[in-house]
Amino acid sequence: MTCSGCSGAVDRVLKKMDGIENYKVSLETQSAEVWTGESVGFEAVLQKIKKTGKTVTGGVRDGVPVEVPVEGAGD
Repeated sequence: MTCSGCSGAVDRVLKKMDGIENYKVSLETQSAEVWTGESVGFEAVLQKIKKTGKTVTGGVRDGVPVEVPVEGAGD
């Protein structure tokens, strides 16, 4: 996320997503922190963010860091 439009796009998709309990999108750190209910999986949140056109490289699921492969890398 390199501009307010980018962070705004992520903010909008998370705001509309059912099961999101809380979230924080930071343009400064180019990150999003998302807290969900049990009904929302890690992958579902990643896919929603990816639909904005942003690259997701990693995350933390239940306190455990998770690396997310970048599509097309190494091709």
